[in-house]
Parts: sequence; structure tokens; C-alpha cells
Amino acid sequence: MADTIFLYKGTDKKGKVVQGELKGASTALVKAQLLRQGVKVKSVRKKPKPLFGGGRAIKPQDIAVFTRQMATMMKAGVPLVQSFEIVADGAENPRMETLILEIKDGVASGSGFANSLRQHPKYFDDLFCSLVESGEQSGALETMLDRIATYKEKTEALKAKIKKAMTYPIAVLVVALIVTGILLVKVVPQFAETFSSFGADLPAFTLFVLGLSNTVQEVWYIILAAIIAAVWLFAQARRRSQKFSDGVDRVTLKLPIIGNIIYNSVIARFSRTLATTFAAGVPLIDALTSVSGAAGNAVYRDSILNIRDDVATGMTMYSCLRSEGIYPSMLIQMTSIGEESGSLDEMLDKVAAFYEDEVDNMVDNLTTLLEPMIMAILGVLVGGLMIAMYLPIFQLGQIV
Repeated sequence: MADTIFLYKGTDKKGKVVQGELKGASTALVKAQLLRQGVKVKSVRKKPKPLFGGGRAIKPQDIAVFTRQMATMMKAGVPLVQSFEIVADGAENPRMETLILEIKDGVASGSGFANSLRQHPKYFDDLFCSLVESGEQSGALETMLDRIATYKEKTEALKAKIKKAMTYPIAVLVVALIVTGILLVKVVPQFAETFSSFGADLPAFTLFVLGLSNTVQEVWYIILAAIIAAVWLFAQARRRSQKFSDGVDRVTLKLPIIGNIIYNSVIARFSRTLATTFAAGVPLIDALTSVSGAAGNAVYRDSILNIRDDVATGMTMYSCLRSEGIYPSMLIQMTSIGEESGSLDEMLDKVAAFYEDEVDNMVDNLTTLLEPMIMAILGVLVGGLMIAMYLPIFQLGQIV
């Protein structure tokens, strides 16, 4: 029974391009049916099944998995177009399946892998496409895909660690604010009704908490709207204002603990990206241009562009890095060794691995450090409110 919908594309007897949907039991039967209708078939593929409104958005991690799967298929000797079909068939996200099949159609039509990727700049940046193009031109696409997959996996793992370091303290503050708000709106008013019958002066701390509770009850919606508006405005300013975004990048580098984590992650990303592009045979000037876009911080983006300009005048990477004054001595020395020995990509790989481990250790230490701080913050907030409520009761007990 024809229970599967296929999307087809081809030309009719007059050479006019036709495309549409057709039900069939298999790809072969659909092609046979189209041929009987006089359609010269170019491509036939299954229509992706919608999942929760079409599937979740495609994330960078999905691209990393796709790259690794393609590298594995190519190493196994599977033809490129067939590799796309196999990977797409195993994709759990319908949107990812559609993306892979669109790339496959482009490759099958003769556009080339890199050019087909460039049709989807939202998911494949210039660095990714340039590396694939380099692999196509050198005839070592499977090796290049393996390098890109390793690069993407390391990069996404590093981003996950940074998110973990940033999310943990923010989550603590949010939970603390929510708990405090619930106590002020729901719990404190119950005590206020009891205190109204005491007929005695209340302690200053209790009066302060009661006043704060009344204020929160009256204007809680304004406070909530202000917080939401502040977060939204910050996100919009970060996205739309380059000057504001650069300022935030500079400030984050100066933050205690978090700043060191971001610094190490930037050095790791710089080393990993430059090692990957240099090993792929990309000229150093072009590689530095790509690295500046992948740095992830405005301070180092501008610095890398300065290094690119200096290298273009004939200066060595080692001297350029040292003159900037914002790079660690390990990176500078390893770059010097790499330039002298002709193994710059290997030395940068070692630097990247070292600083990735540093980020991992610092994130773990931050988590360990924050655990007692969380208990202290929640203890002060909740305990302080409870003490303020029970002070009048303690005083009344002493009088009695």
C-alpha cells in the first residue's frame, strides 16, 4: 500500500522543471510511476515527518554530529551522495533531516559539497565551508571532515562548559529571588495579621520586613515586568549594538573567577581553530581572519585582526603574539617552537588541549565553591525572614 509520501523533482517531456509530492511504497516504485508519467526524475526523497510542529530547532551540536557521521561514512568508502541519504535516514530531528537532504540535492545536481553548504549560512559558517572546500580541492575530503568533526566537538564541549559556569550562579540568584518573593507575598502577611493584635511596638527588623512585604504585594507585577524588560533590553542591546556587545565582552574578562574561565576558553578556541585551519592548508592570513570570527570575545577578535595585519607585513606569529601582551607565555613559546620546527598545527593542538582541560577544572572548582555559597545565601534570606517574624513572639514570651 502507498503509505509513504515522497518529494520528487524532475523535468517533463518539454524540459520544464516539475516537482511535487507522490505517495508510494518505495523510492524505486515512485521513480517508476514518474517515468510512466513522462517525468525524467532528478531526485526522490521521503518527506520528513513532522514532530511537535516540525521538530526542534537545529543546534550546533546537531551539526557536529552530522559532520562526524559524514566523516565516518566517507572513511568507510561510502559514496558522498549515499552518505547523505544514510545520515538523513537516521536523523531524529525532522528539520535536520530536511537540511541534510537539501544539501544532498545540491551535491547531486553538481554544485559541490562546499557550495551546497554555503546555501545554509545559518548552520554552516565561512570557516566550515572553507575547510570543506579545501578538502574537496585537495582530494582528502574524508580526512578534512574528520578534522572538522573533531574541531566542532571540542568547540561545542567548550561552549557547554562555559554555559555551565555562567548558568549555575544565575540559577542560584533566580531561585533565591523566587523563594524570597513567595515568603514576602504568602508567608509574611499571615504573621502580619497576628502582630496586629499584639498592641505593642514591633522590632525594627520586623517592621522593615513587613514594609517590604506590603511593597512587594502592591507592586509585584511592576517588579516582575521591570526584571523581564531589563533582561529583554540587555539581550536586544547585545545583539544589535556592536559597541555594547564589545563592552560586555571587556567587562566579563575582568570578572572574578568567571573572567579567568572565559580567558582560558578564548585561548583554547583560538588555538584549536588556528590549528585546524592551518593543518587544512589554509594560508595563515586567511586562517587568522577565520579565527578572529571564532574567538568569541571582542578584545581577542580585535587583537587577532591586528596580528593578521602584522603577519601580512612579514612579522612572525611569535613576535606578534608577544607584542599584543594579552596572550599567555605558554601559547607564545609553543608558537615559537612550532614556527621553528614547521609543526605549528601540532603545537597549537597541544595548547588547545591544555587550556580546554584548564576550563574543565575551573568549572568543576567553581561548582564546588558555589555549593556552600548557595546554602549561605538561601540561609540568610530564608532565615532572616523567619527571624524577623519570630522576634515579636520571642519578646512577648519574655514579657509573659
